[in-house]
Amino acid sequence: MLTDVVPFLRCPVCGAGLTLEPRALRCAAGHAFDIARQGYAGLLTGNVRTGTADTAAMVAARAEFLDGGHYAPLAGLIAERAAERAPADGCVLDAGAGTGHYLRAVLDRLPERPGLALDLSKHALRRAARAHPRIGALTWDVWRPLPVRTGTVGVLLDVFAPRNAAEFHRVLRPDGVLIVVTPAARHLEELIGPLDLLTVDPRKAERVADTLGGRFRPAGTWPLELSMRLTRSEVAALVAMGPSAWHADPEAVRKRVEALDEPIAVTAAFEVRVFDVAPKS
Repeated sequence: MLTDVVPFLRCPVCGAGLTLEPRALRCAAGHAFDIARQGYAGLLTGNVRTGTADTAAMVAARAEFLDGGHYAPLAGLIAERAAERAPADGCVLDAGAGTGHYLRAVLDRLPERPGLALDLSKHALRRAARAHPRIGALTWDVWRPLPVRTGTVGVLLDVFAPRNAAEFHRVLRPDGVLIVVTPAARHLEELIGPLDLLTVDPRKAERVADTLGGRFRPAGTWPLELSMRLTRSEVAALVAMGPSAWHADPEAVRKRVEALDEPIAVTAAFEVRVFDVAPKS
């Protein structure tokens, strides 16, 4: 699963290229990084802050909800934009890939392209490594310099994940494309009050533009709203997989969900933004 992505990687310690061994990735200077039996490689070194990584429970909830097809139109829209804008060469990088759900959709539309899944959660990467035969999964904190060679990425996905604009700009080809997905104002609006969930930042679009300004040029925005009718179990998984899971008491959420009448009408609202790479200075 890592063979196809090795040419796009660089050693996170010294920046040299990496080679694939039976149970490790290694550079010419001797820096070695173990490959877990589940198929992902652990590249993180030094002080690793895993406290923000998705837990096993959050990952299981995400897999349950996404595998139910509720966000399939979003995956399809991302894949469509990627297929339209992908340059002739370069890998597909998902920064904050989670279970690999959206990266898999993109790779299905881009035959023979290798895909790099970066995430801080080993629980998520265990699933991402199996999500598609062309995915290479790596533990990484996207706020650090990426373990990816300069100018080798054709499509970079950032789906509900942190945005490291400087590194995204460095690793993308000049003709590459950045696809950023964020929740929109009405996202889960029917659940926010009854379940005491986090609200969407009203300045989200402005903050994205500020983060990427100077390095990327806007090339289009595609809003998407989904009207879902969910069971209590599906709502519980939806809450448990997102950022509110870090702040809510699970038992309190369970009781509030049990008080809802089925089927439960829920709006999912997103904005898919496409950016071109500004000329590198």
